[in-house]
Amino acid sequence: MAHNRSAEKRIRQTSKRREENRYYLRTMRTFVKRIRNMEDKEEAKKLLPKVTAMIDKLVKRKQIHKNKAANLKSSVMKAVNKRES
Repeated sequence: MAHNRSAEKRIRQTSKRREENRYYLRTMRTFVKRIRNMEDKEEAKKLLPKVTAMIDKLVKRKQIHKNKAANLKSSVMKAVNKRES
């Protein structure tokens, strides 16, 4: 356990950050799965900018690596373009 006030505060801060990071990562993963499983190409195209923006924000926050982001965006775009209208 923490022995002083600053250590207690640090524990609170890191747990809060961890929860926020987990939320953003989980949300991104959910949207990637959702866009890959969509049947309608037009709906997927509408959702694509939102998903790519999410991925870029995670890179900016250094939560995922830029190469992973590039791979994710590429695979999502391929999935959208492979759909039939």
